[in-house]
Formats: sequence, structure tokens, C-alpha cells
Amino acid sequence: MKLHSNFLKSVLFFLIVFTFSQSQASTPIDINIDRDRIVLKGKFYVSDGDGSFPTVILLHGGIGNETDVLGIGDKLFKAGINALTFNYSGTHKSEGKNSWENTQKDIQAAFDFIHRPANITKFKIDTSRIYLGGYSYGGGMAFTYAANHPEIKAIFSIGGNDHGVFMEEYNRNPEMKKMIDKIFNDLKTQTEKVRFAPGGIPKEIAEMNIIESNPTYHLLKSVPLLDQKDILLIGGWDDHKVSFEHIILPLYRALINEKAKSVKIAAVQDNHSFKNSRDELAQIIINWLRTIDKSVK
Repeated sequence: MKLHSNFLKSVLFFLIVFTFSQSQASTPIDINIDRDRIVLKGKFYVSDGDGSFPTVILLHGGIGNETDVLGIGDKLFKAGINALTFNYSGTHKSEGKNSWENTQKDIQAAFDFIHRPANITKFKIDTSRIYLGGYSYGGGMAFTYAANHPEIKAIFSIGGNDHGVFMEEYNRNPEMKKMIDKIFNDLKTQTEKVRFAPGGIPKEIAEMNIIESNPTYHLLKSVPLLDQKDILLIGGWDDHKVSFEHIILPLYRALINEKAKSVKIAAVQDNHSFKNSRDELAQIIINWLRTIDKSVK
């Protein structure tokens, strides 16, 4: 069976989204996040004013960039919400090697950073109001992390991938496999942007049965671990990389069928870059945070 052309396009996003924010961002504070003596480079947008503030850990899509995530960190900051972004292990100037497993460890390190007493004071963090979200690759990774951490109460994704669905198609479709393997062979030469760990590319993910060792990478199969959280799913009507039809709506329907506590879905008229709707995206997220956190103004 030949893969539908739109769905074939949809798989190309996997770890190859190079999105650079075009917004005029405020100046965040450069931070170093320690993950078992591996230093991750990041940015912290600190809200103005006295007191403590909610904080969003905002995950990049794919390799990401060295600034913001779709300009959203800056817009959260302006709405009185702290935002932390960072480069995954093995990307840009962060140390270590890149893989799904290391990304999950990176997210844990970001949570550890936020809960350190010195950082709570310095960055005016209310640790009772920590939220997790991400774009593309980061959206899927946020949901996997949340599925394994019951303490995470609220998550959102913007064009977020289901890595289990991706790998099922990779294993099923020889045409796609050939194309994806070529892309990652090319990426392996771009060491200034990404350095992969063993098990960090699709061919090795398949060979090492990585999803079998951590089934929560497959979000559709993780719904029972997510259904008690506040969830926001955002997609683009013109997004052929993470489409409503193949990724976002199936997850939404599965959560509804599981009688999830609170799941919202939103759409913008844009493609996977979301370059024409970034103000709208940020406002959707801010409005959602206001519904689950009455102290957000």
C-alpha cells in the first residue's frame, strides 16, 4: 500500500524542524542546566513585578534554535508567566548526545533546575504552578514525560508528534524509511547543530526496540496515563507534517473516549512552521492557562 502523499510529508518533520523565531523578544537570562554533569544551555524569561509567578517549561521542535520557541517564551513573559527554554543534549552548544532517552532526562533536569531553592528565589518561581509544553518533537516528548510523571498536572503541544505513530509508519513503509534514513545520514554530518547518541536516529530506534522499552513514546497507547491532566492540543489546518487527520484528532478522540478530565483542542490557519500565527498561538496558550490557573492575569 502506497503512503498517501500528505501523510508522507507529515513524517519528514521528525527531528528536522529548524524553526527560528521572527519575533522581537525581550532579553532573557542565559542559564546552565546541569544534567548529571552534562551542561544544557537555556534561556529564562523572568516576569516583572513582585512575588512569585507560574512557570512554563517550553520544549523546542527537533533540533530547535538557540533563542525562543516560536516566540512564545517572550509572549508568556509579557503576560506575567515565566518561561524556560533549553537546547536538548547534543544540540547546538548543549553538551552530551541527542536521543529520545536523553531528551526525557533533559526535561527532568529542567524540572530539577526550577525546584532548586536558589533558582526559586532568583527567578521568582511558584513551584506549585509549573506547566509543560512543546512544539513538534517537543510536544510529543512533553506528553511522554507527563505520562511517566503523575505529578505533572497540565501539558500542551503545538503541532506535537506522536513518536509511536511515526515509528510504526517508518517500519511499515520502505519508501519512507529510505527517505528518513538519508535525512538522518545528512544530519549526522552537521555536528555544529546535533550530535546523536547510539539509539538517536530512527534506524537505531527501530533496531534497539526503544518504543518497546518505553511504550509511552506511543501517545495513543498512553492515554490512560494522561487522562487526569489538563491538556491542550494545538494544530495547524494546513500542517501536513503533523496533521489533524493523522496525529492530533486521533489523540484527542482517544482522550475523549477515555473520559479525560480536561482536554481542549484548538486550530490555527497555518502550516507546521506556524510563522503566520505565532501571536495567536501564544494567546491560545495564555487563555488556556487562565482557565486552569485563576491567578494568571
